[in-house]
Formats: sequence, structure tokens, C-alpha cells
Amino acid sequence: MATEFRSSRDIIIRTEAWAEAVAFYTSVLGLEVVHRGENLVGFETGAFRLYVEKGESHGPVFEFLVPDVQAAKDGLLAAGCQLVEENAQTPRSVWGDVQYRQARGVMVETCEQRSSP
Repeated sequence: MATEFRSSRDIIIRTEAWAEAVAFYTSVLGLEVVHRGENLVGFETGAFRLYVEKGESHGPVFEFLVPDVQAAKDGLLAAGCQLVEENAQTPRSVWGDVQYRQARGVMVETCEQRSSP
């Protein structure tokens, strides 16, 4: 696959126990909230930014920046990854994103950096 992948600092977890998870990261760990939305809260941890999303759990998602989301999508699908979710405008950033489940079950997300408005 010719597409260059570079990790971002973002890791996303999704949970049905969202309110409890947000309370844990806020109150018990004392992490700083850097994004708060209706279904998504982002925390600064130092080395990475953790996003907790409301919904059915699917394990952690590791985000990778790519120069071309479509080329990455074509390559990942050809390599046997399963398309899980596609979102042209994610609330976490100024990137569009596509999530995949790799053959061994690991979730990855590709994002193409767009110029800020």
C-alpha cells in the first residue's frame, strides 16, 4: 500500500456507560476536558488525547493521518479490512474520517487533514 500513514494523538473509545466513563475520567483521574459535545467528550492526557463517545462499544480506535482518505480506503479494503463507519465531518477535528476493523479486530481510523476555515 503506497499511502503514507502517520498516527495522530487521538484515541477514541465508545461505551454505552458513557456518563459513568466521563465521570471517571473527569473526577477520578482529573483529566482536563478539551471538547464537550452531546455524545462525545475529549480529554487531554498528556501523551495522547482521549475521546469518549456514547454508543455501542467496539474497542479503542487508533487514528492515522493520511494525505488521501480515498486512496487509504481503497488500500485498506483491498487488504481485507472491513469498513465500519464513514463520517465526512467529525466533531473532534477539521478532518473527515473513516473507521475500519482490521482482520485481527483492531479498529483504525484514517483522517485527511483539511485546511482550517
